[in-house]
Amino acid sequence: MPRPNAAQLAYGSCTVIFSTLAMLLLSETSSGLGITVIALAALALGLLVAVTVPLPRSASSGARSTGRPAGQDGRPTASVASAAPAESVHEPANR
Repeated sequence: MPRPNAAQLAYGSCTVIFSTLAMLLLSETSSGLGITVIALAALALGLLVAVTVPLPRSASSGARSTGRPAGQDGRPTASVASAAPAESVHEPANR
């Protein structure tokens, strides 16, 4: 099993903390069994969130699939010449 990255740990921990507080405040429970059930539910929810956080993609995956070099944003660069002429001639308007 791969190690979790920083984003997964942060999202999972925040989910556990905030969901525990929200469930305890909304349920207004004071029994030990109720607090245990809420804590276990929050841990399960935090684990689910941490596992489902998408992993970052590598920048080379876009260039590898097309065979062309990738631009700065990861998309392949286009090598099409511009259709517009380099210089445009503007005639002054008659007055």
